[in-house]
Amino acid sequence: MKNILNHNLKIDFRANLKTKLLFLALPLAVEALSAFLIRNQLSVYRQWAHPPLTPPAWVFPFVWTILYLLMGIGSYLVAVSLSPQRKNALSLYLLQLFLNFLWPIVFFRFQEPLFALLILLLLWYAVFQMIQAFSLIFPLAGILQIPYLLWLSFAIYLNLGIFFLNR
Repeated sequence: MKNILNHNLKIDFRANLKTKLLFLALPLAVEALSAFLIRNQLSVYRQWAHPPLTPPAWVFPFVWTILYLLMGIGSYLVAVSLSPQRKNALSLYLLQLFLNFLWPIVFFRFQEPLFALLILLLLWYAVFQMIQAFSLIFPLAGILQIPYLLWLSFAIYLNLGIFFLNR
């Protein structure tokens, strides 16, 4: 268990509360901004045919909030590490955060499920790469991202289903 928590790497946990909150706030701010930008397009989504296993609408913001918090915690653990690979890992984190921001805009605002699916596939790959990078630096940071990758896999199924059912 100790190996999962610190991987015997040097970590500087002395970061102040402001820094910790910043790492939690960044992904939540991305979530809030993208939600704001698509707020008027959700009625169209409700009119589309959905594949089996589509959860009720309230599940999405609940799950995404948890996933964004896990992203924030994982990125914080990587950022406070003294690993020379942290810059690369945080670059992957920012890339996936950008793709994550882009996907709902393309899917909901522009109503382009096929293009959104391509973004989602790139996002899945970026998160997979991020998990590997995080795990090399601080294994727990990578483990915390696994639910995100699983949710993205489910999102690919939903996105693909919506594309085929509404062509």
